[in-house]
Amino acid sequence: MKRFIIILCTVLCTLYSFGQAKYVFYFIGDGMGSNQVLGSEMYRSAIQGEPLGRVQTLMTTFPYSGHASTYSKSNGITDSAAAGTCLATGKKTKNGMLGMNEDTIHVTTIAERLKDKGWGIGIMTTVAIDHATPAAFYAHVEKRNKYYKIGQQLASSDFDFFGGAGFHHPQGKHDDKPVNLYRLAEKAGYTIAHGYEEAQQLLADDAPQSTMPSKPQVERMILVQKTDDQGAKHGDNLPYAIDRKEGDLTLAQIVSTAIPFLDNRYEKFFMMVEGGMIDYACHSDDAATAFGETWDMDEAMRVAYEFYKAHPEETLIIVTADHETGGLALGNSDYTLHLDVLQNQKCSAWVLSDLFTQLFKANKNPQWEAVKQIYTDKLGFWTNVEISEDEEKELKAVYKAACKGKSKDAENMYKNINALGDAGIALLNKKAHIGWTTRAHSAHAVPIFAIGAGAEKFSGWHDNTEIAPLILEATK
Repeated sequence: MKRFIIILCTVLCTLYSFGQAKYVFYFIGDGMGSNQVLGSEMYRSAIQGEPLGRVQTLMTTFPYSGHASTYSKSNGITDSAAAGTCLATGKKTKNGMLGMNEDTIHVTTIAERLKDKGWGIGIMTTVAIDHATPAAFYAHVEKRNKYYKIGQQLASSDFDFFGGAGFHHPQGKHDDKPVNLYRLAEKAGYTIAHGYEEAQQLLADDAPQSTMPSKPQVERMILVQKTDDQGAKHGDNLPYAIDRKEGDLTLAQIVSTAIPFLDNRYEKFFMMVEGGMIDYACHSDDAATAFGETWDMDEAMRVAYEFYKAHPEETLIIVTADHETGGLALGNSDYTLHLDVLQNQKCSAWVLSDLFTQLFKANKNPQWEAVKQIYTDKLGFWTNVEISEDEEKELKAVYKAACKGKSKDAENMYKNINALGDAGIALLNKKAHIGWTTRAHSAHAVPIFAIGAGAEKFSGWHDNTEIAPLILEATK
């Protein structure tokens, strides 16, 4: 019944898909190919006891859908900087470049164009706010790893709201003097909110105390996750959904903060919302975590969808990806999938790897039983997941190599996974009948889903150069 109601509302709302968009939500699932979406639905169906059906994500109920090619100016396989630039500007560029064409000429983004027209602008992500995809909407640099320069451009962007993990490298120098990017942003008029609760308190305190109009005390905001009591750095990413603890900042919370913030200050607004950790999980070939991140972005989408239902004639929600990561295959042997097996995974590959690292730091030659216990606690091996003698021998061989210091980490552009953690995740994926072709990006086409004003423009096959111009067209 719930699914029927969602589909009915979606069909009815298509009647309003030909108006002018005043509110634009641009969701980008970093690394999210079609199989990441389908796999997350099939996984949810399997664990909810519906193996022959699908528990749908919100995005796949949208009335208009298509696909986009993602190649860059320099290669058939793009990186996030070139893809982000294309999604933000409609212009191809070389891998590694942000907000510039291949000749290093500044290219204006749709966010900058709309800001010049008086729109409110929000940029939010589950990773660092100066990472490639969010930076593609406000920064113009020849190399994506120039994080401090990107952070300086964020502070001078005049955009209204940023949300995410924080800055990659907040400390730097300007004119040979140390400068902190958070302090630089504050000087530019941004209020820094540490965590969802603090943001809500700041905005509650900012509310007018009378019917007389007043200038808001919080003119611009940067919402980041909390630091610990020692003031540790914010980090490069929010915790994966599978690793999340109470009090951790979520993408849905960021979106739910940004909507009223922008809506109370502007007649029109644009929001780019990135599910950046889908990509991180796929670089680790970690299916359970990737499916969780895809679903987590869909939960943030539901916040935007509630706003859409109140403004169906004036709101556009567009969902796509910058590229696919991992070459994910749903099937690796016969005509079966066993995605329900993934529910035994209780943490990400990153956390699993850290547990083994800590074990070996405490004892260079831990007992096999201690290693086995981690596999049991975090992956369900030997209790819920049957492990054959040959499979145990393979895991034990990795353990013995680790004891001798001869094991090799699985390299990852964000965080290497030690051999024991990688072997466990790989075995669980194999039992689920999931395959991966790479730990990097692929040239797979990516999905497009759309609903609302101008959504019909996104049906069919597109190149990613077409998406930004179509969004601008929908706002005219």
